[in-house]
Amino acid sequence: MAQVPQRTQGTDTESPDPPRLQSDVAGLLLAAGGGRRLGGRPKALLEHRGRPLIEHAVRVLREGGCTRVHVVLGAGADAVRERAELPGCALVDNPQWEEGMGSSLRAGLASLARTGAAAALVSLVDQPGIGPEAVARVLAAYETPATLAAAAYGGERGHPVLFGSDHWAGVAASAVGDRGARAYLQAHDEVVTLVECEDVAEPYDIDTEADLARLE
Repeated sequence: MAQVPQRTQGTDTESPDPPRLQSDVAGLLLAAGGGRRLGGRPKALLEHRGRPLIEHAVRVLREGGCTRVHVVLGAGADAVRERAELPGCALVDNPQWEEGMGSSLRAGLASLARTGAAAALVSLVDQPGIGPEAVARVLAAYETPATLAAAAYGGERGHPVLFGSDHWAGVAASAVGDRGARAYLQAHDEVVTLVECEDVAEPYDIDTEADLARLE
């Protein structure tokens, strides 16, 4: 069973907390990278188990419990649409993808803001070692739109990361270049719930030619 850090809850019986609905959390997959160190091959289209890597990343979010998934595309977006099978996903174009991951995060959160989602569980397309078990653990940390939670590996924060909608404006304002939400998370470190996932996932990235050996 997925385990998350426990928090002390109030005992106000007159005003009970509303039920926590994980269905309020949408998966947000950042898949716009151009693979500069991979000879300019879009990461979304790298082959993994005979299919584009982006399909695997979407499947992980769904199997981890995300019933809604938004996918941010950038490099090779037209080819991704043509080759990858992504039924039921909302595809979000990021024409500024070359600016870095921050621009994709901003585009994805803007897309989710139009849907009424209460939180976004953000994952990266180039981390195939992170499976549905880690997604499910982080998803289970959701309580309210004020929640901030992240997977941890040996105590170090990693992906996936869950941002309650109360944080979206602040995250978007600080998401520049390839830093993504790093600055925002560091500034709010005291309220981030870390969910240990080292026993079920490996947070490596597919960044270089040598890393391609990790793809099956």
